[in-house]
Amino acid sequence: MATSEGLSADERAAVKQRAKELREQEKAGKNRAAGEKAVREAIEPLEGTDRDIAEGLYRVVTEVAPALVPKTYYGMPGFANAAGKIVVFVQPAAKFGTRYATVGFDPAAQLDDGDYWPTAFAVLAWTPAFEERLTALVRAAAG
Repeated sequence: MATSEGLSADERAAVKQRAKELREQEKAGKNRAAGEKAVREAIEPLEGTDRDIAEGLYRVVTEVAPALVPKTYYGMPGFANAAGKIVVFVQPAAKFGTRYATVGFDPAAQLDDGDYWPTAFAVLAWTPAFEERLTALVRAAAG
């Protein structure tokens, strides 16, 4: 349902969450422990496939791109580069009531491939094939 400003209640909540995150991140600076805590807290309430995907991304990034720093993004689990820019994140299906979760890559991700390339993937389940593909993408995205 849209509000008078044109945003749904879920979208307004996400904007408020992002403003809160930015305040908290400014206080914490580049504190990796604070980022880890925030991301783990974002994963904790997730259920089912959303949780499997968020946990899987956390594991993959930790293993193949340890330089990326855990950081929430509009309340979603994500990882940022040394400049603090989000590289990869998970948008759980439950967050906006969609039928699938999304793993997204922001402009800081180094996935450029010619004149076009995918920046988000709909994910119905964490499978070995998806993990293999995502691992390669995260490795490339991290540079």
